[in-house]
Order: sequence, then C-alpha cells, then structure tokens
Amino acid sequence: MPTPPPIPYDHLPEVPALTVESDDVRDGERKPDAHVFNGWGMTGQNLSPHLRWSGAPEGTRSYAVTCFDPDAPTGSGFWHWLLFDIPAGVTELPTGAGTGPEFKGLPEGARHARNDFSAKEYGGAAPPPGHPHRYIFAVHALGVDKLDVEGDTPPAVVGFNITANTLARGYIAPVYET
Repeated sequence: MPTPPPIPYDHLPEVPALTVESDDVRDGERKPDAHVFNGWGMTGQNLSPHLRWSGAPEGTRSYAVTCFDPDAPTGSGFWHWLLFDIPAGVTELPTGAGTGPEFKGLPEGARHARNDFSAKEYGGAAPPPGHPHRYIFAVHALGVDKLDVEGDTPPAVVGFNITANTLARGYIAPVYET
C-alpha cells in the first residue's frame, strides 16, 4: 500500500483547535453505509453525518463544514462537502442536514458550494477498490459573517476563502474502503 497523502490541514497555518464529535462517525473508524454515496455502483444512503463542535474562540462570526478525501486518486484529493455561512450560534448539524433535496435541519442562511460530484450538497464516500480512504470532516470557525463566494465557485477557491478567514479548526476522519 502506498504512503497516504498528508492531511492538508496539518500543513496550513496553525490555528486553535475546535473539538469535533459525531453520533454517526468516529475518527479512524469505518463510516457506516448510511454515509456512503448512492451512485457510481455504490448503494449507500448518502446522508451527511451528525456533527457537533465546541471551543470556538471569541470573534467567531460563522462556521464552515467541509469533507475532503485526501486519498482520492486525482492528484488533488476530492471534495465531498462544502457548507458555509453557518450562523455563529449553531454548534451542531443533525444527520442529513447536508442531504438534498430536503436538507433537514440545515440552519437558515447556510449555503452549499459545488462539491467534486458537481452537486451543492453532501456527497458520500465512493472510493475505488484498493485501500481505505480518509474522509476529513472539518469544522472551521470563521471571523466573517459570510464568505464572499458563490455556490458555483470551485471547491479549491471556496477552501482558500475558508482558510483565509479561519480562527480555529477541528476535524474527525472516519475511513471507508470498498
């Protein structure tokens, strides 16, 4: 098995840590099928997992939640979820909040950017066979109320804007293998 790529957040400017937890997924453990993609030969339910976070610093004005697979065989990873403009008073997302068309429990004002599936919602795990992939569910405390990006902005540009405004960050990284 090849050496896995680094987790990108470990190579960005250091910021204080948020605590990120989930009732659905665990750091280093296999993702349940409920959070796996439904398509491309996969038969999951494509539900975004429950997430909750704490420890945001003073000055936090909004949050962003992302899911990134650094192990995708693309040379640039794969963005599964980009959700931003989450109001600062929100510290938890229920299961399915990022899953359309219902988006049950999605906070008012929160917006999705296009992921690498070309959809403005959560896209579950769908790795090719071979080795486990890590799915980095990161929560970013931001110093702005709103990101100045549109929903069709490419994921890397959204990520750049998130990083430029990050006051604190935390993540959990469940795995999945076909």
